[in-house]
Parts: sequence; C-alpha cells; structure tokens
Amino acid sequence: MASEEQLALSGLIKSVHQRLRDSSKETPPDQVWREHLQNEDLLRRYAVAMHTLATCYWDKTMEVSCKKDNSRIEWVVNSCREYFFRSRLLNLFREKDDKVMKALENFNYQHHPYEISRVRLLDVGSCYNPFSEFADFEVTAIDIAPAHESVIYCDFLEVPLGQSLTTDLKPSSIDSLPLGYFDAVAFCLLLEYMPSSDQRLLCCQKAYAVLKPEGILLVITPDSRHQGANAKLMKNWRFTLGLMGFTRIKIEKLEHVTCMVFRKSIFKEVSERWCRIHKEDYMTAVLNIPQDFKNDTMSNEDDDQGEHVEKSVEDMVEIREMFGGLPFVDDEMN
Repeated sequence: MASEEQLALSGLIKSVHQRLRDSSKETPPDQVWREHLQNEDLLRRYAVAMHTLATCYWDKTMEVSCKKDNSRIEWVVNSCREYFFRSRLLNLFREKDDKVMKALENFNYQHHPYEISRVRLLDVGSCYNPFSEFADFEVTAIDIAPAHESVIYCDFLEVPLGQSLTTDLKPSSIDSLPLGYFDAVAFCLLLEYMPSSDQRLLCCQKAYAVLKPEGILLVITPDSRHQGANAKLMKNWRFTLGLMGFTRIKIEKLEHVTCMVFRKSIFKEVSERWCRIHKEDYMTAVLNIPQDFKNDTMSNEDDDQGEHVEKSVEDMVEIREMFGGLPFVDDEMN
C-alpha cells in the first residue's frame, strides 16, 4: 500500500500535469509552457517529488516497473544493450527494410556494422541522471528542473539543433543539441508532462532529428489499465511516429506502464508504407494521452486536494533542506 508521502508526491505530479492541460484549453499551450518555466518554486517542488518517487519508491519497490525483477531504468538499459550489442533486433529490422525497399524499387544497399563501445544516450526529463551509473553508456542528461548536479538545464521544446553539442560556460545549460549524434533518446514519463499533442509531436520530431540513422527512441508512458484498454491509442502513436520515419520495434504493456522502442528507419519509405497499409479510420497524426479525454477541469474537491498535496510537498522540501538539501541518491539511499 502506498505511504502518505508517496500519495502526496504523486498527487503533486498529477495536479501539475492536469493544470497544464486545463490551462492549455483556454490559453495557447506554448504560452502556458513558458509561464510554467517561470514558476521556479513549483519546478523545484516538482523536481523533488519526481526524484523522491523514483529513488525511494519506484526503483526500490518496483511499483513503476517494467518487469517483476527490473525497473524502468533497467528496462531502458537492457533494451539498448539488446539492440546495439546483441544486434538481433537491429539485423531483423534491416532485413525487413530491405524486403520492403526491394518491393518498392530497384534496390541495392550495403549495410555497415553499427559498431559502438558505448551508447550515446540523450535522457530527456532526466531528473537525477539514473543512467550515469552504467559504464557502457555516455549520457547527456537534461531537464527543465534538474534534481542533481550532473543534469543540465535544457527545455527540449525550445533548444536549437545544430552541428555540435554546446553548453554555456558553467556548463549549467545547453545552447544547442547536435543533429544525427545520439544512438538513443529516452522519454521516461516525459510526454504526458506536455500539455498538448503538438508539443509531444515536437518532442518526437526533435528526437528523430538528433538520432543517428537506426538510432532508437525509448518511450515509457504511464498506463495502469488492463491489457488492450489503450491499444487504439498506442496504435495511433505507432501511426503518427511512422509518418515521421520511426518504426516501432518493441512494445511491452506492463502493470503500470507501457514501454516502447521506436527505430529511426534508414529509409523513411518503410515506415510510411506501414502507415498506408495499416491506417484505420480513427487514425490521425496526433499524440494523445488518456488524460486528454477526461473531464475539462478538476472538480473543486480535486483542486483542493491539489493545493493540499502541494503544501505537503512544500513542507517536506523545507524539512529535507534543513538537513542538507535535495534528497539525492547518495544522501538518502546509502
């Protein structure tokens, strides 16, 4: 059973997401997002809540786990290792791509080995840089509210894309991200933070731009409903990302999350062909989440609860800072 602290922390996260979505129905989402970035106190409390949930509850009790014996973090790591180092999925989808291209045109393409010693990973919405502990990963961890000194400030929606990875002098923020540079991009519980479909689409388009050909986008999204309840929604995600040039190569529906891997196709014609063949009447180029279809606004009771949990988290933050600052892993868990 969830503790009082866990309920308060998760309540804060949900109330922030809900208020962003509600505000975006009356005000342009980009304006809502910019105003959100100016609320430093709320961002700080949000960061503490996410960090505490991840390190004290999710990755310890496995409540938001992707298998009974490993966490969402390990799921991302294992998926990357399986794809890049064991290469079974990589070679399988190369073969599928070749068959499609041969059917479409006079095709003769020579594949080269995808050889890397470390996975260049862009962790968007990283919070506390959990992937830094893995020696076979070279991590660029970014967030709008870093909860650890190794995480660099960056608004992924606004950051320019260029030819190199550039930071400011500290470096505490990123000035630009490089095109075609990363082997993998991770969106762990990120897209539902964005209040509109267009902003989620932009995140995925930027991920596509910074990935190498055959690089992968790993998406973990909350989903506590039964198997198949959100199947149409997830198939529409597959359709929408397919139009961008992504091929979905793996999906796992688990107790509290849906985990997906999308591959940046060498040939965009392959993913576009899948979209043409499998398009159904309900499919459109949007990225909706289940919460988009709930009631327009929180009830007064929900709003009061949101204020209550935010006050509870504020009290917890003050207590933690009295004893030395934010509850980083080394401080709290060892």
